[in-house]
Amino acid sequence: LMASLGRILLRRRALDCSDEGTRFARCLSTLDLVALGVGSTLGAGVYVLAGEVAREKAGPAIVLCFLIAALSSMLAGLCYAEFGARVPKTGSAYLYSYVTVGEIWAFITGWNLILSYVIGTASVARAWSSTFDNLVEQKISFFLRTSMAMEVRWGVLAEYPDLFALIIVLLLTGLLAFGVSESALINKIFTGVNLVVLGFIIISGFVKGDTDHWNLTLEDFVNTYPNDTNTSSGFAPFGLSGILSGAATCFYAFVGFDCIATTSEEAKNPMRSIPVGIVASLLICFFAYFGVSAALTLMMPYYLLNTQSPLPEAFNYVGWAPARYIVAVGSLCALSTSLLGSMFPMPRVIYAMAEDGLLFRGLSRMNTRTKTPLMATIVSGCVASLMAFFFELAALVDLMSIGTLLAYSLVAICVLILRYQPGTLSSSSQTEKLVELVGGEKVARGDSGDKYGLDLEDRPLREKFTPRRLLFPSGALPTKTSGNIVYATTAIISVLITVLCVVLAGKLGELVEVQPVWVTVCVVLALLCALCVILIWRQPESKEALTFKVPLLPWLPLFSVFVNIYLMMQLDMATWCRFAVWMAIGFAIYFFYGIWHSSAAASSTPGKYEPSLPSLFVAVPLIVSPWCPAAI
Repeated sequence: LMASLGRILLRRRALDCSDEGTRFARCLSTLDLVALGVGSTLGAGVYVLAGEVAREKAGPAIVLCFLIAALSSMLAGLCYAEFGARVPKTGSAYLYSYVTVGEIWAFITGWNLILSYVIGTASVARAWSSTFDNLVEQKISFFLRTSMAMEVRWGVLAEYPDLFALIIVLLLTGLLAFGVSESALINKIFTGVNLVVLGFIIISGFVKGDTDHWNLTLEDFVNTYPNDTNTSSGFAPFGLSGILSGAATCFYAFVGFDCIATTSEEAKNPMRSIPVGIVASLLICFFAYFGVSAALTLMMPYYLLNTQSPLPEAFNYVGWAPARYIVAVGSLCALSTSLLGSMFPMPRVIYAMAEDGLLFRGLSRMNTRTKTPLMATIVSGCVASLMAFFFELAALVDLMSIGTLLAYSLVAICVLILRYQPGTLSSSSQTEKLVELVGGEKVARGDSGDKYGLDLEDRPLREKFTPRRLLFPSGALPTKTSGNIVYATTAIISVLITVLCVVLAGKLGELVEVQPVWVTVCVVLALLCALCVILIWRQPESKEALTFKVPLLPWLPLFSVFVNIYLMMQLDMATWCRFAVWMAIGFAIYFFYGIWHSSAAASSTPGKYEPSLPSLFVAVPLIVSPWCPAAI
């Protein structure tokens, strides 16, 4: 029974990468994808976050915080870029998980991505409303507070319903339902305005800035705050711990580029455009964050920054007070593109899950004229607008982090696994002759092995596992045995990384005090992780030609997993309790509907290669899925 359940939960979606047919309109260029990624990632955080981190955590060293955060985000971005080159289908991390690690993990990923996008949309909509309200001197909030105040709040309802946030979400829902080309055009306009404003801020900062603000003395601080001794002088007044803490906060400023991965069926050339779009958007965002944070800390001392509105305060400090209106325009444009970036991928993930049968199939209904996922767009837009209208979202924002970081981790794991497997993801008639290069006593000509220039007699037959194979594989091409070694080792290292992150997050004080027990635990875990990395590194990589590949395997994907899980461990218990409630709702939908209506179940046919897995791995309580079927 457990083995049967394990096969059901880990069944994978068959994917035909050679199929160019799509129900979407292929109308997005590489520039459209770059604009979508930049607009989604470079939101209002650039106007607020830089001041908050500089003032409270890092001082002028905030530029290093953004550098570290950008490098960490780039790891996840590179993994997404490789999968974009592999899988030209809509669905993002949900689909990547489905074709690699199985159905249950795909559902978990997709279900949490939906939560992230809904909360992100609602929270950005309320921020847009608040920013506009500030421009009109709080007249909107005053009217709503006096005429529509909610007396019973239950700890989650807002002080008053945000009518403006409701309207803006519904308007953008209509825009997205109307067509992708129109949405992309609006996004490019707002993103362009935002970049122009940021360019003005950066140039102004370097023109009006003072390099002495990057080398302040303790006397400067004491003269301003004589009773506060919780700082020091120099470029990094809060030290290394402040830089690392600030980098963890700045990491979330780069969240949003993954929306590009949901456009695979709408991009004109997805296998090229998606990798280029992801990498280019992250680079542009890094230079923008780096430039704004440098300009801000050059214009005025970091300890005088206003954490709520740092840029208007900085321009006022240098005598350019009217520039606050330019900043306000840029902030509204940034919020608009960020809102559009949250709303754009949401219906596409819902559509992909509904088309696969894991969610109600009615949600996969398309508009045949505009070729957009109409029902998923309307339903997700209505839910997000109601959340923005009624709820105070500050307590729910951390839930976004779980979904995003889980998706990042799974994509990194999937990239690592696939690069060491025989065969390809394609299930077309040409490659169905041989799903793996070895694994049978007969090998057909014309299979995926021929493109590597191997003659029939030169190919190895199925090899038997021996301990020697852990460090000395039989050849330069992956086999089923070497692939299984990578699966098992990935499972083990995922557990080790999770435990290590739990210890680092929960026992940091003891580690700083160099308590022998916890230091020994960390050293042992680190050594075991290093051993697993060596075992994976020794296995042969696939020679499959891709338009983009993640470099430095297996180091980069595993380091990305470590960063993501460590950040997840920083979330408080209340957030994990809310996550458990959300997952309970999701599992109810999956086990009462999705598992019975899954397209993967309907497409399973006798005689087709289907890997079997020990059911033990279904029950492994991992935050990140470490295991998937033994041959791709």
